[in-house]
Amino acid sequence: MKRSYYSALLAVLVLSVIGSSEEMFFPYKMPRDKPDMPLSKAMERAYTAYSAPTYWWNELFSKFRYTELEGLDYHNGDGTISRRDPTKVIKANGKYYVWYTHRHTNTPPRGAQGGTDVIPSTDWDLAEIWFATSKDGFVWKEQGVAVPRPPKDHVGWRSVSTPDVLVWQGKYYLYYQGFMEMSGRRGDDCPVTVSVADSPDGPWKPTHKIVIPNGPKGTWDQYSIHDPYPLVYKGKIYLYYKSDFNGQQHIRAQGLAIAEDPLGPFEKCPLNPVLNSGHETGLFPFKGGIAALAIRHGNEHNTIQFAPDGINFSVASSVSLMPIAPGPYVPDAFTNTSDGRGITWGLCHFTTPGTRQTKHSILARFDCDLSLDYHDHWMKDPEHYWPPEFYFRSGLGAGLRKKMENLAKEDLKN
Repeated sequence: MKRSYYSALLAVLVLSVIGSSEEMFFPYKMPRDKPDMPLSKAMERAYTAYSAPTYWWNELFSKFRYTELEGLDYHNGDGTISRRDPTKVIKANGKYYVWYTHRHTNTPPRGAQGGTDVIPSTDWDLAEIWFATSKDGFVWKEQGVAVPRPPKDHVGWRSVSTPDVLVWQGKYYLYYQGFMEMSGRRGDDCPVTVSVADSPDGPWKPTHKIVIPNGPKGTWDQYSIHDPYPLVYKGKIYLYYKSDFNGQQHIRAQGLAIAEDPLGPFEKCPLNPVLNSGHETGLFPFKGGIAALAIRHGNEHNTIQFAPDGINFSVASSVSLMPIAPGPYVPDAFTNTSDGRGITWGLCHFTTPGTRQTKHSILARFDCDLSLDYHDHWMKDPEHYWPPEFYFRSGLGAGLRKKMENLAKEDLKN
């Protein structure tokens, strides 16, 4: 009897220990909500720092896929024709429209020392803004110049570049950088100006006025206002932009200027910069806030971020191979929506075609799944399956390899 009692008691104790130990293990099936148990900092972040604890469920996570565009000629890649910095893609008149920086010069860029009135110093020097249309987003027909360089002494007389588009109360607005000196001599110092049209086909009337001025001396955006990117949000125009600061140890961040009229006045956000990372601007309404692509530069590069108020951004996901200079198709960019649906495709550019002597840029298409209305399991898989040759192309140069070889020799002596 006594043995039976102790056996039963031992069984209860064993089951109790097993049950309590099981409760301390993280479950095999990933909980969608944070479990009520002690978590490591890494697992705590999974639930509190991102839009979802895994990329499979994260609406702001995606792989990016790329397609070469058809219909655009680059003069056999000799560097005399370049297209870059596409705007958001918009839909009008039963087709898609995009505007971009277009350079057509007799020679490729030759640097600030080699630039003249007819020889560009950079890929975006001596440029105009052109546009193209498409019926499917893959094949594009170039329509010609939208905004030419204005006469000397007007904003943009040296070059007009890096445009983006706004549709507001039946009118169309192109914001762009207006260079009044050769790019490269003092960096890329330039303000933002705007042209207006009643139709996406033009004609475009330049205002010849600066709408987003550089900041006062000593401020982060004192020298450059780049990549103007307007959205309609909370009944106003939220225009995001990028600037460079911190001297030789270059830092890029993004700011925000807000206006009630497309021609201003624009008031800069007192919390600028609102994004601490990202080389180019690329944003879209998402749910009740704004999502942003933070590309290439900064501590938070290669992330997609979200701000419920359009100002205070947090990292929503970490991604790879983001589109460079994205111009997404954002159907609700100008609808003043409080329920942004996201994006699935757009245009971008690549700046590496050609050799050092034939340097130019090309436009390309990107596809993704950053939409609440579109779901593609393949776009949520983060893996890229490329052959070794793809990685070896990014190998050490001759000089750096020699340095590594010498370090190895010194290490083996010790």
